[in-house]
Amino acid sequence: MSRDLEDFLDGAEWHLTATEPGSCLHPGELAEDAERTVALVPGTVASVVDQPDLDAFDWWFTTSVSVPSGIATTLTFEGIATRAKIWVDGAEAAQVRSMFVPTTLDIPAGSPVLDIAVRVESMDVVLGSRKPRGRWRSSLVDKQGLRHERTTLLGRAPVYGPVPSPIGLWRPVTLRPRSRARHCRFHTTVEGKNGVLRVRADLDETVSTVTLDIGDQRFSYAVDSADFDVSLTIPDISLWWPHTHGEPVQYPVSVTVDEDRVHRAMVGFRRTELLRHGRSVELSVNGVQVFARGGCWTPLDPTRLWVEEDVMRAELLRMRDAGLNMIRIVGTMVYEQPQFWSLCGELGILVWQDVMFATTDPPQDPEFVEVVERELEALFAMIGGNPALAVVSGGSETQQQPTMLGIAAADQQMPLLDNVIPEILESCLAGTAYVTSSPSSTSGELHTHVGDGIAHYFGVGGYLRPIADVRTARVRFAAECLAFSIPPERRAVDRMFGSANVAGHHPEWKSAVPRDRGSSWDFEDVRDHYVRNIFAVDPHLVRRTDAELYLDYGRAAVCEAVTESYSHWRRTESECGGALVLTLRDLVPGAGWGLLDSAGDPKAPWYSLARISSPIGVFLVDDGLDGLSIEMVDDTAEPLLGILRVSLHGATGRIGEPYEQSIELAGHSSTTLALDRVIGTFADVNYAYRFGTQTFSSVVVELDDLAGVRVAEATHLIGDTQVRQNDVGLSARVESVEPGRWSLTVSTDSAAQYVCIDVGGFDTSDSWFHLAAGASRTVTLTGRGPKPAGHVRALNSVKRAQIR
Repeated sequence: MSRDLEDFLDGAEWHLTATEPGSCLHPGELAEDAERTVALVPGTVASVVDQPDLDAFDWWFTTSVSVPSGIATTLTFEGIATRAKIWVDGAEAAQVRSMFVPTTLDIPAGSPVLDIAVRVESMDVVLGSRKPRGRWRSSLVDKQGLRHERTTLLGRAPVYGPVPSPIGLWRPVTLRPRSRARHCRFHTTVEGKNGVLRVRADLDETVSTVTLDIGDQRFSYAVDSADFDVSLTIPDISLWWPHTHGEPVQYPVSVTVDEDRVHRAMVGFRRTELLRHGRSVELSVNGVQVFARGGCWTPLDPTRLWVEEDVMRAELLRMRDAGLNMIRIVGTMVYEQPQFWSLCGELGILVWQDVMFATTDPPQDPEFVEVVERELEALFAMIGGNPALAVVSGGSETQQQPTMLGIAAADQQMPLLDNVIPEILESCLAGTAYVTSSPSSTSGELHTHVGDGIAHYFGVGGYLRPIADVRTARVRFAAECLAFSIPPERRAVDRMFGSANVAGHHPEWKSAVPRDRGSSWDFEDVRDHYVRNIFAVDPHLVRRTDAELYLDYGRAAVCEAVTESYSHWRRTESECGGALVLTLRDLVPGAGWGLLDSAGDPKAPWYSLARISSPIGVFLVDDGLDGLSIEMVDDTAEPLLGILRVSLHGATGRIGEPYEQSIELAGHSSTTLALDRVIGTFADVNYAYRFGTQTFSSVVVELDDLAGVRVAEATHLIGDTQVRQNDVGLSARVESVEPGRWSLTVSTDSAAQYVCIDVGGFDTSDSWFHLAAGASRTVTLTGRGPKPAGHVRALNSVKRAQIR
């Protein structure tokens, strides 16, 4: 390892001390007998201190570190939340205004021991000082002074539940020998078949040669300036693709000054565009239209705001394996750690990055703007060269908030969004797609119009529109959508709360249910509304007699909303270029917005989204009097040649032999096929005409490749509701495939609605699916331990089946 990369603070012990605001203004004033707690760095005060009023105190972080004699060093704080002062050996060295701006200090060679101290100011005191009011009040927070602070709203916006306020050294602190090449920055573009890599760095005056290695190619430069800025052309480059559409190819790059390697990274080459014409929005990667599906990201550890790389990798692998190809970092949260970006690049996951603005009126004074400029320069330097970055947005609901408050467009202009951010983006990462805010209009309509440009679509969800609204809303690109209070699975509810009996109005349960500030309803009321309308039951009466069934109805209702919405948005004739759910994961235990619970385990609609997101997929859409449509999609670069098989099922089993048709589907394409065309006659399969008695209860479509391997399948149940029976005839049998991997086959005699596989200690490849009468489905269970044990149940069956 180069000496430049050595960190003298590695393993250093930091101490944490609380003081009354303003009572201690210099580290020398800290009392000898002051209570000191070992701090977690990177981490926050809440990582080691459990009390509700953290913002009421000043917080001191202190440490001492040994430094070899004669070595000049660089002390770097990657992030301090939020307003703070830094002392080195008792001398004030820097002031911090933003939790998002790194602070770098040059320390001359000298004392063999450095004493480092950081005082983070009480946010209560900071917000208590009088400052100019904004042009509008944010509905997200009650302390409007937050508009002046460059800090996250996480922990200070009630909608996110009982999350502690972030305070302290939330990003790493390093002390390294002073590098001879600092601020290395990369940017990649594509010109024809060639890749262009731009490398910039600030060099020490002693540097004579810079060598750049990319892949197996080497380029050397004699240095004649401290401002190093070169562009390399790499012929016949292999392009980076999102994993759904191709291989996420990356190249290793290293920077060597004379004989010292000072920087290394992975870079990728791709052309990413957000094409906007009229009201429409399309995401294009390397000239291919990509349907973006995924969701809004939340920190995996909302208290510490930092996780180890293996934890991050496991989470992102789950996203990739579910067919999701885009993550949005929302303007209410925090910029993610470097490992997030490197893994997204490696795994082929696109990232939509908001600037950390949300709902408030950002100040325009020069000091505030200068802080934002430094924040963005640091962010773009970290991301530079990473092919995962797809879109940068000026924040979340930054323009929608004043629009919804009735403020005229001329009175809500924000130079930060219109000029400052795009200019810095163009300077650092030229060519990156930018939108002024999420949501925002493309054609000039109000920023609240969901059918124009970038939308936040909660017609299905918070605004209680019927599920059919998704067809008439004509959403072009939903950067947020489908927010519901989603119950975790049964075992998770038992682990978190003891039993399902807390569901409803128990304070512990309700504290995690999302609720807009000041509203008289919450998102559990939203879920109950759809239970009532989809399944024709009164959820409140069901909850009184069977809390478990009540939660199952709620889970299934969200599955229905996700399936119907994404089936429409992803179909061939759709006008929608992408849809991201709010959110991917819960911040706290309970029934939050997340498709994963706070421990990272899937909830019911996770499986619904995964099925519809598969790179090679088949699904059915009910087009009313036009019957059922079969949608087939092949996102991959390879053509799909195979056999489509359609089976019609009645109440007791399959009716007749399956219908088969050869399929030839080009790579990066999709097609629609009418079910009537496959079976060759009108049969009113979806019972739209309602002539006589209903003949069919379900339809199964299966897609096999030419080798007979099943690549996609789907089951569609006919009718709005399924009558709940005592026993639909479920059975489940498990067999070992290899160590840690099992095959589970689920069968049913009658149509089974929303079959749930409840197995402890194992990841399930699929769950919460429909089964036709007489049909079966095989899923994979992975995990360590003895033979899987548990049960399989269906929403329309009282009796469940034990796994055997």
